[in-house]
Amino acid sequence: MTHEKHSSSLNQGLVIFIFLAFLTFVEFFIAITNQSLAMLTVVAIVKAGLVMYYYMHIYKLAEPETETDQHSEPWKLATNRLGFWLFILSDAFLFAGLLVTRFNLLGLTRPDLDQYLGLAVTAVLLVSSFFMNRAETHLNLGNQKGFLLNTALTMLLGIGFLAGVVGVEWQHAPFSVADSAASAVFFMLTGMHAFHVLTGIIFLGIILNNGRRGLYTAEKHWAVEAATVYWHFIDVVWIFFYPALYLIGRLA
Repeated sequence: MTHEKHSSSLNQGLVIFIFLAFLTFVEFFIAITNQSLAMLTVVAIVKAGLVMYYYMHIYKLAEPETETDQHSEPWKLATNRLGFWLFILSDAFLFAGLLVTRFNLLGLTRPDLDQYLGLAVTAVLLVSSFFMNRAETHLNLGNQKGFLLNTALTMLLGIGFLAGVVGVEWQHAPFSVADSAASAVFFMLTGMHAFHVLTGIIFLGIILNNGRRGLYTAEKHWAVEAATVYWHFIDVVWIFFYPALYLIGRLA
């Protein structure tokens, strides 16, 4: 692997992260100026598309398969990818249902939450996705130390996100679980997402431990790819939950 290819692979993830960061601040600016639901929706869809295509490697599902032997590694990898994406799709329906519930119960109102805290935890999760992308990229390039370091950083940022939502926002929210429809929606959406973040952290802990034991190579690391896709999926879900909870509509 040449130095140019190494830099190019890492820089691609950096460029996408810069776009995502810029769009997040655009989203926040829209929310505090004109509250345009259409514009917020477009920004969220663009952000989700960038994450899914570049960070979650959705294009790999269409890679041509030359092996027909069901015991070959390429065939197994293609099958694993398809199966895992079917799981992601099924989980996405759950979160979509929660979003529909939010708008059905609250309409164009939102809970009275700390918008700056919402922006902060969103930034933490976006940065964690950036480091997860770098972790997988380093492994693809044969850099085990880079993979381990960036995976550990991703875990720490994931813990920071959980601390911000569960440890801070839940404790300072101006309502309890059973107070109103707004409170029920808030705790259900953030609780379900926090559970997925927790399982993602556990998943990352497993691949970090396996990576320390040298179980992954640049050519063979399906578990790392799956963990990466799952972590970015958590990011995609929050891309829609963040504006739905913090930005869209007047205060309930």
